This record gives sequence, C-alpha cells and structure tokens, in this order.
Amino acid sequence: MRLTCNFVLNHQNGCGAFGPAPVLHIISQKHSETVYNTNTMNTPIGGRFVIPDVVASHFHLREGDLVADFGAGSGFFLKTLSKAVGSNGRVTACEIQKVLVEKLAEQARLWGLGNVYTLWCDLEEPNGIKINTGELDVAILVNTLFLIEDKPNAIKEMGRTVRSGGKFFIIDWTESFSGLGPAPDHVITATDATHLMESNGFVFDREFPAGDHHYGLAFRKI
Repeated sequence: MRLTCNFVLNHQNGCGAFGPAPVLHIISQKHSETVYNTNTMNTPIGGRFVIPDVVASHFHLREGDLVADFGAGSGFFLKTLSKAVGSNGRVTACEIQKVLVEKLAEQARLWGLGNVYTLWCDLEEPNGIKINTGELDVAILVNTLFLIEDKPNAIKEMGRTVRSGGKFFIIDWTESFSGLGPAPDHVITATDATHLMESNGFVFDREFPAGDHHYGLAFRKI
C-alpha cells in the first residue's frame, strides 16, 4: 500500500518544527492509497488556531442532538461536542483507521464521555458510513476536506446521513501556513467547499470565525 500525505510539515528530531509532532489519521484508503490527516490546528504559533470551545459555540448545538464528527482524528472536538449535546444526545466519532477508532473509544472511556460512540467508516464509498440515511441532526468536518481524494462522493455520502433541515459544518485551512496544513496546491477554498455542498443538496447558511488560518462554513440540508 502506497502512503501519501497531502500536507506540509517541517520536522526536526522527530517533532514538528513548531512543537510536538502532530497526530496523523487516515481518512481514505481508496485506490490502494492511504491519506493522512494531521491535528495541527491548535499549534500556538502565528495567531489563533482552531479552539474547539470557541468554534463549537457557532454550531448552536442543542441538548439531544445526534452529531457525527467525520475524520475525528485524536478526538480534538469530542469533549466539547459531548458536553453540548448532553446525556440525551449522541456524538459519533468517525474514522477509517481502525487503530484510531479503538484509541478514540478508549479516550472517550477515560474522559467519561458516555454519549460518544466510535465508528469505522470510509467517507468516499457509497454506504461507507454505517449511519442511517437522515439520522443526524449535525455533521462536522474539521481540517479534513482538503485531504479527501473523491470530494464529491464523500460529501454525498456524509450528506446522506443528515436529515432534512439538519446542519453541516466545514472547517478547513485558508492557506498553507508556515509549514503547517495542506500544501499550497491542496488548499480547498471556501468557494470550492460551498460549491461542493450546494451540488449535493445543501444550502449555504453563514460563515463563522474559525481561527486566523481557517474558515468556518455552515450549511443546511434541503
């Protein structure tokens, strides 16, 4: 299996040039390739990066909401999402790398997040997400869109799981910044992300602040 990494990261003695080496997670294994994601969003350099409690305040989550975090990685948003939906809600952390699914489950257990469930999934395959059609109130895709190879099919499959009137939030890099995030030719602009969503049954709702080097977009399912 050929491993591919569609991001830029400077390394020095096994660590990122600007701090500890990030956690990597696979978001696609299509066509015998493995694509990794990297949680560099909270690296404290050059301005404010994504802060879960701050960013999630723009999601307007409600008690009892059913939420999926697609490409959950190391669980960066899980505590925040779990608290927001409460004991009557559910957060599904979706990952393709099975070892990470197991680690996410253990992390949720250690944190006492009884409303967090983990799920192996392939975002790019039809029915690759074992969530019922129209089941979710909210879908979240953080720092992952730029890594997905087959973006239209992935958006279609993720969108399938969201109910009519449900919400879909995308956070991604506005630029390739100081050796972090995507390579310049892999940056997905907010305009491109909006076009993808509008081509797959969603309408643009609003933009929200997501840090100095990321955009935040809110969509609603038709």
